Amino acid sequence: MNAPMAAGAVEARPVLVNASRFRAAHQAEWERLDHLLARMEKGSIRSLDDDDLLALPILYRGALSSLSVARACSLDRALVAYLEKLCTRAYFQIYGVPNSPARQVRDFLLRGWPVAVQALWRETLVALFLTVAGAVVAYLLVRSDPSWYFGMIPNGLAGGRDPSASAEFLRSTIYDKQEDMLATFAVSLFTHNSQVAIFAFALGFAFAVPTMLLMIYNGLMLGAMMAVFVPKGLGLGFAGWLAIHGTTELFAIILAGAAGFRIGTAIAFPRRQGRIDAAVTAGREAAGVMGGAVIMLILAGLLEGIGRQTITSDAMRFSIGGAMLVGWLLYFYLPRKRDALAVSR
Repeated sequence: MNAPMAAGAVEARPVLVNASRFRAAHQAEWERLDHLLARMEKGSIRSLDDDDLLALPILYRGALSSLSVARACSLDRALVAYLEKLCTRAYFQIYGVPNSPARQVRDFLLRGWPVAVQALWRETLVALFLTVAGAVVAYLLVRSDPSWYFGMIPNGLAGGRDPSASAEFLRSTIYDKQEDMLATFAVSLFTHNSQVAIFAFALGFAFAVPTMLLMIYNGLMLGAMMAVFVPKGLGLGFAGWLAIHGTTELFAIILAGAAGFRIGTAIAFPRRQGRIDAAVTAGREAAGVMGGAVIMLILAGLLEGIGRQTITSDAMRFSIGGAMLVGWLLYFYLPRKRDALAVSR
């Protein structure tokens, strides 16, 4: 004989749900979710407007709740199968990744990279400030004492461009089409700047101190070179010679430094996370920026190896360099629609 129930206890009974009423109460929500998923499967999430983006996670959670009720109350199998399929489709559209590599590349270029750069705007300003400060300091030091130049510029990069060089020689290095010498110097400079960018990012884990020093050092080199050309009346010509590729290459180095700063500051000041977790989170945020910086360096290498060697007009050099800089600024910092789906996660 079963023991008597305790006083006041209520016998648990299964909740009965009428299948027709249940379907009628939620049919409109399921159909709307189905419609949104069909649009996403044909195109992408960007085919949805703001209202649909905000409704999508709500509809998905509602469908999951309906599926749970349908399973618990043993409603008809056709309804359970329909909800399972609907929830599965919604899951892969919301949390899954695009299957097509082309789509992943497109999404990275159209949104992932610019948004990642925008998130590092503070670090970018710090890297820019350190670069400019280093350039100003180097320029003043070399102008006051030319011997400082040899402590800042490696011999391989100098190529005879030092304070003792004549104006004629310096002019020839920025205007004459000496293919072998210019190509060799272009490769050397591109290799050096690529190494600075990679090390600025990779060494960010050391509390960003090496990254800070690399940003300053890169500025020192720029300022020291300017201090050689300006006294000979070639400052404008050197700036144009540098601008055609430098606006892209220096921007890439600054972004790499910003990515390194993000990792370093996350490790130094992890807040509520542990240092390892903070480093992993920051690394994911900064990796997209660094990946894009590599693309910029490749493009800068093409401009440096081809455009700068064949275009000798100052106006054309400044036009190309200025257009590249404006293009990068618009590409990175134009306001973009926030992804409500990402916020809901």
